[in-house]
Amino acid sequence: MDFKLFKEMLKRIFFVLFTAAVLACHAAPKTQPVVEGVTNVKPDEQQQLVIKEVVNLIESYNYKKLEINDSISSIILDKYIKSLDQGKNYFLASDIKEFEKYRFTLDDDFKNGDLSGPFYIYNVYAKRLNEYFNYSLAQIKTKFDFNQNDTYTYDREKMPWAASSTALNETWKKRVKYELVNLNLAGTAQAKNVETLTKRYQNLQSQTSKTNNQDVFQILMDAFTESIDPHTNYFNPVNAVAFNEDMSRSFEGIGARLQLENEVVKISEIIAGGPAFKDKQLTPGDRIIAVAQGDAEFVDVVGWRLDATVSKIKGAKGTKVRLKVIPAGKEMSSKPVIISLVRDKVILEETSAKKMVKTINMNGKSYKMGVITLPAFYADFKAANAGDKNYKSTTRDVRKLIDSLKTFDKVDGIVMDLRGNGGGSLVEAISLTGLFIDKGPVVQVKDLRNKIEVDEDENTGVAWDGPFGVMVDRLSASASEIFAGAIQDYGRGIIMGSQTYGKGTVQSSIDLNKLVNPSMLQRMAGLITKNKTTLTSPTNVTAADINLGQINLTMAKFYRVAGSSTQHKGVTPDVILPSLYPMDKIGEDTEPSALPWDVIPSSNFKAVANLTAVKPNLIKNSEQRIANSLDFKYLKQDFAEMKKRDAEVSVTLNEAKLKAEREAQEVKSLARINELRAARGLPAIKKGEKPTKQDAFDFIEDESLHVMGDFMQQSGNYVMNLGLMPKNN
Repeated sequence: MDFKLFKEMLKRIFFVLFTAAVLACHAAPKTQPVVEGVTNVKPDEQQQLVIKEVVNLIESYNYKKLEINDSISSIILDKYIKSLDQGKNYFLASDIKEFEKYRFTLDDDFKNGDLSGPFYIYNVYAKRLNEYFNYSLAQIKTKFDFNQNDTYTYDREKMPWAASSTALNETWKKRVKYELVNLNLAGTAQAKNVETLTKRYQNLQSQTSKTNNQDVFQILMDAFTESIDPHTNYFNPVNAVAFNEDMSRSFEGIGARLQLENEVVKISEIIAGGPAFKDKQLTPGDRIIAVAQGDAEFVDVVGWRLDATVSKIKGAKGTKVRLKVIPAGKEMSSKPVIISLVRDKVILEETSAKKMVKTINMNGKSYKMGVITLPAFYADFKAANAGDKNYKSTTRDVRKLIDSLKTFDKVDGIVMDLRGNGGGSLVEAISLTGLFIDKGPVVQVKDLRNKIEVDEDENTGVAWDGPFGVMVDRLSASASEIFAGAIQDYGRGIIMGSQTYGKGTVQSSIDLNKLVNPSMLQRMAGLITKNKTTLTSPTNVTAADINLGQINLTMAKFYRVAGSSTQHKGVTPDVILPSLYPMDKIGEDTEPSALPWDVIPSSNFKAVANLTAVKPNLIKNSEQRIANSLDFKYLKQDFAEMKKRDAEVSVTLNEAKLKAEREAQEVKSLARINELRAARGLPAIKKGEKPTKQDAFDFIEDESLHVMGDFMQQSGNYVMNLGLMPKNN
C-alpha cells in the first residue's frame, strides 16, 4: 500500500501544528504534587510536546475520526490505573478517590502538554509499591504456621479497593507465606528459602527504583492509545528501536541476548552468525561488568537497567566495543577478562521463515508434505532502501524455501504455517500471496476519506502451483489474515485451524522526529537546556539529542478481495479445528475499542478454482479423526479445567493440602503422558523422568497434514487438469 502522498499531506499539516506547539511550549503545566517518601518521577519537555502532537495526530488522522474529550479522558484514567494495579494490590480506596479529580481533565491536560496528573498517580503507586516491598521483606522472617487452613486471595480485581494499609498488609503477608510454601514444596530448607525470597524482593525493589520518566510515559501512552483503538500505539525511543528491529529481523551489535541477574547483566544466548558467535570468546553465563566504546574508558554497568546496558553494547556496524567480563562459573571477585568485538549486522534467523518435510500415510499411499513455518511478515526496509540486493524479507526467504522443497525434497504438497503469526509488513503479505497466484488483487484498503485502493500482485507466474494449505489459529492476525483470506477467496488452497484474530486495520509508522523541521528541534533543545527539569538531561542539549519516538497510527481498514473486512471477524477456516486458545479472551472481538466489521464491493478478481465440492468431506473426515484423538480429548479437558480455574480467586496456604493437590495433578499428568506415549508406540516414563522431544507432538499440525492428504486424494488432479491453476514460471 502506498501512503506516500497521504503522508506528505500529513507532514505539511503536522509541521504547522508542531511549529505552533514549539512556540507555545512555555505554557506552564500545573504544578505536579509531591509524593513524600519516594523519588518523584517527572515528565520532561519532549514528552510534554509529544503528548500534544499525538493528540493532534489522532484527532486529525485516526480512522475513527474522534475528538479527545471527557469521555475518552475517563477511559484513559481507568486503563492507566488498571495497568499499574490490575490486581488491586497497591492503591488504597483513598488514593482512587483522590485520582477522581483527573477523570474528566486528562483530555484538556494532554492538549496543553500537561502530564502532571498521570505522573503524580505513578509516584503514589511507586510509594505504595515501596511500602509493599518493605513490609514483605519484614514478613519473610516471620515464623509462619504452614498447617493452618487459611487461604491467599491472589485475584482481587473484582474486589473493592482496600480501605487501609492495614487491610492490604494482610494480603501482602499471605502472598509472602504463599511464596514460602512454594519454595518449601520444592524441597529446599526453610532457612535457604528465606534467603532466596529476601534476595528476590530486594532485587525487585532495586529494579523498580530504576524506573524513569520514559517508562512512566510509555505506560501512560499505552493507556491513551488503547483507549482510541487496540492498534494505535506510541513507542518511546527505546521501544521504537525494538519494534523496527523486530520488523526487519535484524539489528547491529555483537549478537548476544542478555538478561539481568542480581544486578549484573548475564549473557543468556549467543546468536548464530553474529560477531560474538564468530569470535568464540563469549559464552552463555558470562557476566558483563563494564563497557567501553572503542578505545575509550570503561564504564561500570553493574546495577544498571538492562536496557541501558544493551544500548551501550549495541552500536553501528563496523564500530568496536570492549567488554569487561567475569567468565561463567567464576566468582564475581575474579579478575575480569577484556574482550574486544567489532559490531556487525546480526540476522535473527530463528525468527525467520523455516521449512521441514513431513511424510503422512493416507489409505495406503504416502505423501511428502513441505511445511513452511512463518512467524511474521518481515522486511528490512532500511537495507532495501539503501540498495542492498540481498535485503531480508519474508517473500525472498519463502521463495528460496519453496525452490528447495520442489527441487531437492520433491514434495507433493506445501502447507504454510501461520499459527501465532501476528502480521507485519503489508507489502510482504501481498508479494507472498503472489508466489501462489498468477497475478491480481490481494487486498483492498479503505482510508479515513473512504477512498478504496486495491493492492495487487503484479508479477506474472507462481513459485508453487501444486496442492497448498494454510494453517491459522486465534493468534494469526493482520497480514496473516490478508494472506489466508486471499488464498481462500481465490480457491487456491485449504485454510485449516481456528478463527483468526480479526485485526483488519492499517497502521502507518510515523517517526515523529521526521515530521519536524530540524530548526524546530534545535529550538526545542534550547528550551530544554534553559528549562532543565531532569537530572538525567545533559547540560547542553542539541537537536541530535532530541528523540520524540514513533507512533503507529490506525489510518485505514483491510478488506478481502471478495469485499469482506477481516476486522473483528477475521478469517474462518474451511476446516475448523479446536483452538488452543480461549476464543472469548483473545481476539479483536474482545477489545472494547475495536472498529466494527463491514463489507465493501468485491474487487475484480478471478478465482483459480472452486473448492466448495471437496470441503464437506474434508470436514467430515477431520471431525471423525478428532473424535478418536486422545490429544483433542485432553485439549477439551484442559479447557474445562481452565474455565474452572478462571473462576477461582484464592489458593490454600496449608502446605500439606497444597502438596497433595500438586501430587495428584502430577500423577494425573504422568498418566496422561504415558497414555499418549502408548498410543504412539513409545515406552512409558517414570515419575521424575523428563518427557522427551517425542512428547511435544504437534497434533494440530498432524491433523492439518491429514486434511491436506484428504484434499489431495479427494480432489485428485482435477484442479490442474482443468487448467484453472497457473503453471510454474
